[in-house]
Amino acid sequence: MRRTLWVMSLSLAAAPLAGQGSLAQAAEAARVAWLAHDPQSLVGQSASVVLQIPGADPSSPLGRAQAVELLRRHLRTASERSLAVASLREVEPGRGFVELDRRYVVPGTADERREAVLLGFRRAGNRWVLSEVRTTP
Repeated sequence: MRRTLWVMSLSLAAAPLAGQGSLAQAAEAARVAWLAHDPQSLVGQSASVVLQIPGADPSSPLGRAQAVELLRRHLRTASERSLAVASLREVEPGRGFVELDRRYVVPGTADERREAVLLGFRRAGNRWVLSEVRTTP
């Protein structure tokens, strides 16, 4: 039974943003992946992602593997306190943005920090694909 639950939870956690029909569903899947510190699921099937986070050169899109690794390094420097979808909108057909309100603590400190996480998505067929991640203090 325990193994079955573990396999089920692993499959749900590994379900990337693919298959998300609406931008709201993609935003929620991204929020859950970020909270779980699961950059593999966050990046999903994106061929490339622009990252503007500490430790990443924002000059050009990164391949999936490199984006996953940089996000993994970024996420491990914090302990999440909360993460909420602050806004989402489709700015033009096939292109949408999501703003997440992130509250976190850096290990070894007690001070809660806050930042906005901005996610850019593009429509690929019937799903939304992550194309950009930015953090702003």
